[in-house]
This record gives sequence, C-alpha cells and structure tokens, in this order.
Amino acid sequence: MSGSPSSPRVADHRPAGLAALGDAWLAFWFTAADPRPLAAVRMLTGLLGLALAASYAADLETWFGPGGMIPPSDSGRTTPTVSLFAVASSSLALKTLFGALVAAFVAVTFGLASRLACPVAAVLWAALLNRGPVLAGPADDCLAVLLWCLAVGPSGVVWSLDRWIGGRRGAPPPAPSPWARVALGLVRVHAVAITAGMLLAQLKGDVWWDGTAAWWLAARSQSRLVDLTGVFRGSEYLMNLVTHAIVGFEILFAGGLWFDATRRLVARAGIVAWPLIGVLAGEPFWGLAMAIFCVPDGWGGDPSGYHR
Repeated sequence: MSGSPSSPRVADHRPAGLAALGDAWLAFWFTAADPRPLAAVRMLTGLLGLALAASYAADLETWFGPGGMIPPSDSGRTTPTVSLFAVASSSLALKTLFGALVAAFVAVTFGLASRLACPVAAVLWAALLNRGPVLAGPADDCLAVLLWCLAVGPSGVVWSLDRWIGGRRGAPPPAPSPWARVALGLVRVHAVAITAGMLLAQLKGDVWWDGTAAWWLAARSQSRLVDLTGVFRGSEYLMNLVTHAIVGFEILFAGGLWFDATRRLVARAGIVAWPLIGVLAGEPFWGLAMAIFCVPDGWGGDPSGYHR
C-alpha cells in the first residue's frame, strides 16, 4: 500500500446552534492572536500605573507609615485582609516595597522581563489597595484588572526591551499566540462587565432617568475638573442630552463589543468617549483606564494575523 489511510472523521451530532456557539466560544478564547494589541495595552497600563503610583507617593508615609492615619489593624475593611504593605512596619521597609512597585511599573512600561514584571506589579498593586482600600478609586481597581490580564498573555514579545534583547541574541520573531487571545478576551470581558455593572447602578437612580445626572456630576466642586454648571443651567436640553448620551453610549458599548460589525467602531468611540466621561465625573484616570480597555478591539488590521 503506497499511503496510509486517513483518520476517520468523527461525526458532529450536536445541534447546529449549539455547534456554532461552541465554535464561537473556542475561537474567542483560543484562536492564536496578534500580540501587538496586548503590547500596546501593556505600555499604556504601565504609564497609568506610574501616574497612579505618583498620586500615592507624596502621602505614602502619612497614610501607611509608622503612626500613619491608616494603621494595619484599621485598613477600612470589616474582614481581615493580607497585604505585603501591612508588614512594612518601618519607613524604610515601606519605601522599599513601594519602590519595588514603581520599578515593576517601569518594567511593564518598557517590556523588561514582562512575564515576571506584570504579575509582580499586579501583586504589589493589589497589596497596596488592600492596605488602604478607603483610598482606592475606580481607576485603581481598573488598573488592577488590566495588570492581571497582562499577567496571562505574552505582552512583552513585541515593542519591548525583551524583544530587543531577544533579537540581539538571534531569537525568532514572535508568532500569533493563543495566550494572547486569552488575555485579550479577558480585557474585553472585563470592559463589558465594568460597563454593565456601572450602567445597572446608574439606572437605579432617578437622576439618570430624568436627565439631571450630568448636572450632579458637574456640580461636585470638590472633584470636578471642568465647571459646566453654568452651561447646564442655561440649557436644560443640553443637560438632558449629555445625561442620556452617556447612558446610551454605555448600552451600545456593552453590547456592541460582541458583534463583528460594530466592535471596532464602538471601541474607537470608547477611546474618545471614556476620557471625556472621566473628566465630567472628576475621575480622569478612570476614563483613561477605560480607554485602555478599548485599545485591542479598536485595533486596525486582522487581529488573528501578525506581520512583523
């Protein structure tokens, strides 16, 4: 016999709808993907981490140092938590641990030892948030999510010092990776989950139904970056339009990311809209964090292919 017989094909007895759903599930999580969008998320996340760490640096000892305002025994939680920063009982230990966090963010930004830097940054950032949860804002929580997503995938194989060092040593160019797909899938799932949770919370309040929520966001003088109260006072229709536009965008964003026809358009709109909403809400870093979630789905070209 000149050739070996081919392997018998196993019949697929699943209903057509169930088979299509299963294939879509496997494709979403496990199809090899271009690592460049993940590398872009890595660099932006590292920069965001440095900016947020800087906001903690000036008052680090005031809050967490020996005799600080938040002692380890009173972190603001009703249940006990474990935090590396809680064991930093001296000023030197606190600064050393915080310095390690900053160094991890620098490594994430530039893609140095990314496979180690991303989980280390995620662990240390989570430890800092657990040390003082009463200080954590929405941007801090979004950063934690982004770091854990990066810890899963090969975010440092392109546009990084890791790649530059590997190229000098003759390492082959990176190829599409199933782990990149898993990490990118987690980014999208969390973007939708955060938006959906926020949307449900908003719709419990009357101000998002009657159109006055934009006024109450702008009226918070302690956190606002731009004073739009005069504009909204002069035009109730504009105030209502802004309020309902935010809700409408969030609905379109949470649903539109799941459809090929709308995904890229919705994600690119999010890159612009989320920072604007963040400015209106007095949470610019949160708006930037939400925009980072949009980067992979707003990416141009074939997300499953890689051309160096």
